[in-house]
Amino acid sequence: MLAFVSHDGPIRSMRNSSQEVVLRGSSPAPRRRLYPPIEPLQSGLLPVNGGHEIYWEVSGNPKGKPVVFLHGGPGGGSAPIQRRFFDPAAYRIVLLDQRGCGKSRPHAALENNTTWDLVADLESLRRFLGVERWQVFGGSWGSTLALLYAQAHPDRVSEIVLRGVFLARRAEVGWFYQDGANRLFPEAWDEFIRLIPEAERDDVVQAYYRRLTSDDPETMREAAAAWSRWERSTVTLLPEPQPRPSLTTDRFALAIARLECHYFANNGFLSYDNQILDQVGRIRHLPCTIVQGRYDVICPPVSAHDLSVAFPEARLKMVPVAGHSAFESDIIHELVTATDRYREPR
Repeated sequence: MLAFVSHDGPIRSMRNSSQEVVLRGSSPAPRRRLYPPIEPLQSGLLPVNGGHEIYWEVSGNPKGKPVVFLHGGPGGGSAPIQRRFFDPAAYRIVLLDQRGCGKSRPHAALENNTTWDLVADLESLRRFLGVERWQVFGGSWGSTLALLYAQAHPDRVSEIVLRGVFLARRAEVGWFYQDGANRLFPEAWDEFIRLIPEAERDDVVQAYYRRLTSDDPETMREAAAAWSRWERSTVTLLPEPQPRPSLTTDRFALAIARLECHYFANNGFLSYDNQILDQVGRIRHLPCTIVQGRYDVICPPVSAHDLSVAFPEARLKMVPVAGHSAFESDIIHELVTATDRYREPR
């Protein structure tokens, strides 16, 4: 769902090491941290169907274990910090910008932009890079895409790592965009719905969709900014410092708002509401770790819980003091622990 996962604030004081010792009482406890920054070894644009080109990059060990990072949103795009969840000596790290966002082209385009186009793009990129199987790592909307890709191509997946589970069910969208999260953040919600007349507030997603697909650029810009601000206000458990400037630009807001609203207005392009859970049997043989913040307001824990009931072989790590962001310290610890666990070839 949400894609604001590239904030600098929570990690400014972290060491350039994947591990540090944090004293708790008299007993030291190892805590996993992000790996040091690295630069891509390769990058480019891959033409795919429907007139789109998707940006991709590879970093880490060219002969390492392949892993693909699936960003949130839809429409959030990739960021350099996302490379750092993986041991660069062990992993061949693949990032991409899904259709319509980041460096992919055309920007914020809704045409030929569905869940199944994104699944097909992953297969196209896998073949292009010569990858036989890869670990699939996704948070928020990226967890949705990771599950659907794995269900469609289980023979191409080695492991799954999920964070902030979103199953694209109507109730989940309704919680965040209709009635649920608004009760926890009433001031931010009032600002969010200020653009929507009372007569249209019975379906906020559809009301925003009309504005985000308007022929008037200013109407679209204003709606995109409001949509983006609402999400940004709820992403972490504790108030955080200023987000990265790139997350507050009109360009970023337009992509995330238009694409999210497009997908949510179309029920994630799923055939029916419970599709992901009903098809979990296709992937239960795959190693899987689920990392979930207990106080995630955007993707509440019930979805991770429901997934773990349907997928009892998966490891569910419910992080007691965390929200939605991938970059809260205890979430980082669990995610890096998972990728370290899975870094050996299998």
